[in-house]
Amino acid sequence: MIDFDLAQARLTDAGTAPKQHETCSLTLALGRVLAQDIITRLDMPPADNSAMDGYAVCWEDLQASASLPIQARVYAGDVPPALIRGQAIRIFTGAPIPANADTVIMQENCSEQNGHVLINEPSPQGVNIRRRGEDMQAGLPLIAAGTVLHSAHIAQLAAQGIASITVYPRLKVGILTTGDELTAPGLALPPGHIYNSNAAMLQAQLADLGVHETDHLHASDSLESIQNALQTLSTNCDMVLTVGGVSVGDKDFVKPAIEAAGGKLDLWKVRMKPGKPLALAYLNSKPMVCLPGNPVSSYAVFTLMVSPLIRGLQGRHERHARLSKGKIQLDKPWFNEREDFIRVQATYAPDGQLLLQPFRNQGSGVISSLPWASGLARMPSGVQVHTNTLVDYYDFAYWRH
Repeated sequence: MIDFDLAQARLTDAGTAPKQHETCSLTLALGRVLAQDIITRLDMPPADNSAMDGYAVCWEDLQASASLPIQARVYAGDVPPALIRGQAIRIFTGAPIPANADTVIMQENCSEQNGHVLINEPSPQGVNIRRRGEDMQAGLPLIAAGTVLHSAHIAQLAAQGIASITVYPRLKVGILTTGDELTAPGLALPPGHIYNSNAAMLQAQLADLGVHETDHLHASDSLESIQNALQTLSTNCDMVLTVGGVSVGDKDFVKPAIEAAGGKLDLWKVRMKPGKPLALAYLNSKPMVCLPGNPVSSYAVFTLMVSPLIRGLQGRHERHARLSKGKIQLDKPWFNEREDFIRVQATYAPDGQLLLQPFRNQGSGVISSLPWASGLARMPSGVQVHTNTLVDYYDFAYWRH
């Protein structure tokens, strides 16, 4: 067995960004990963403009008189005349600031009568003006390559007049489930069988990460069936996930099937719980991660080990999500020889401290613990952990995406 941190690093390194790029319309860019840095093209705002409906004035003129004749009215999109000193220009939000004006007095502090504006409340010089380039400056970096584009990025790009961008191609992941005892959901359940929850679960976990193109095959517990499925998936997909059959039982054929197909095993067995029989291999130059068959174990290993690899294959520059610290809440001391990742629910104490409450049953087959849990707490190996000990916390809210 190898240590968890080393195994996680090896899987993370297996996620190399695609060499291919493609052009994507801005209208379809949500969730795509940017393949090239984008530099700001335009100053935003492109010129000083009014942040308020009000009156554009030269502040020094207000020191002589609080009543000024109104020279003109300027709306957003207009080209304003230069301000005549000693006068005011009625201005509306977004309109360019006239030459010679340096202050906008909001209309709530003014009253207008007989073509004049009376300034009822003084204002500091320079207020209520958005300065050219205060939002974005031409020539400066805007969005870095490797960024997953969200709605806020789309707003930035549209404001710069950008209609198409260069992105990495979408990832396609193959899923191989194994086990003669598994039946697809929706079918009648034969005696001694259970429903295949892993396939749907992994497809959903991949979708959380922005991977919507998957190819799922189910193989019987035979070397030939698994080998053929692995060849098909590794040919048609960018990476492959297998579930079950990777341990050392009589029907665990995944490892020998990889080797028989010409694959190369990079690591096998990790000093962690759940997830000990995890393996990383390569077949047809594609990474392949072999997950344990228990759904809870598979879910945890995908979160901790596979998600950084997926992010790398997508071209993301951030592969590891945020890691927090919390105080574990235990009824009795905890001890394990392996790194133990337990399902917990996070709450906050009155002083703001993060508290982690374990699920009552940490069995690897307890699927009901997954929707209950908010994340995983890492219980270090070889030491006794007591209540209120600070431990690493992997929040699903960050590690799922």
